[in-house]
Amino acid sequence: MIFDFLRRKYVALTPEEWVRQHFVHYLVEHKGYPKGLLGNEIELKAGEKRLRCDSILYNKLAQPQMIIEYKAPTIQIQQKTFDQITVYNLLLKVDYLIVSNGLQHYCCKMDYPNQKYCFLEAIPDYQNL
Repeated sequence: MIFDFLRRKYVALTPEEWVRQHFVHYLVEHKGYPKGLLGNEIELKAGEKRLRCDSILYNKLAQPQMIIEYKAPTIQIQQKTFDQITVYNLLLKVDYLIVSNGLQHYCCKMDYPNQKYCFLEAIPDYQNL
């Protein structure tokens, strides 16, 4: 078990959860993301279907700004992972998407007017979002 300080409870320490906890810690401690604007295991509703985002960063108006999807370190990040986070983003329309398995991290900035996205070289500091 590991204590998830965002959910304020102990959760099972699965390989994916290990990635989540370390990545959230990295965002808060090293990139300046306010922990009060981050949420883990956020449920979304798409009609009758229920989906669950691994983590969401909200802006100061409580609107989703970033979706983060985690995989276990043994899981290679493939197109399927990007397809999964894209489904979430159809509902949320955030500015940033991040996918991480703890070893590889991919961050995209959305460009909605031009209907495209670009991969960033690094995960931006919170102050640069």
